[in-house]
Amino acid sequence: MVVQMQKIGDVPEKTTGTCGATEPYAFDVILHPHRSLSPTGFFILMVFIVGVSFSAGLAFLSQGAWPIFGFFGLDVVLIYLAFKFNYRDGRMFETIQLGAKELLVRRVFPSGRIRVWTFEPAWMRVLMDNPPEHHSQLVLTNREKRLTVGAFLIPEERLEVAEALKAALSVWRESVPVQG
Repeated sequence: MVVQMQKIGDVPEKTTGTCGATEPYAFDVILHPHRSLSPTGFFILMVFIVGVSFSAGLAFLSQGAWPIFGFFGLDVVLIYLAFKFNYRDGRMFETIQLGAKELLVRRVFPSGRIRVWTFEPAWMRVLMDNPPEHHSQLVLTNREKRLTVGAFLIPEERLEVAEALKAALSVWRESVPVQG
């Protein structure tokens, strides 16, 4: 499964929040893009593509059409680069963490750049179509912010995260003392 979630009530190790204090998280999830082709599978695929392209290129070379041989090599290079860019984009991930005072969302890009959003959990809403469709988005919103998360997940995984986050927010709201 692409989604790694802590069960509600399981408290992971204490982590430093945005305010610098260490706090346990009631909800902690890491979202990774799915890549169906393993490095070994990629190697086997590339060996197959090189073999087919080289064989076809040799057939054209034997007929005297030597420029075609180079185009078969160019195809191999372009397919290789497309997969490498795809794997590079697969290094992106997002974390959603619900602490005692804030909901923290981090998006780590393949370049290493990090974007962080914080939300007040009391005003948090989690929006997701149920049943999910291909175009359904998982949106975190409050009075002033709106953020789409897990766009790289399949709809069923987005729904799973949405339901778990809704449940965690419900437990969080029940545990917050009422001020009067």
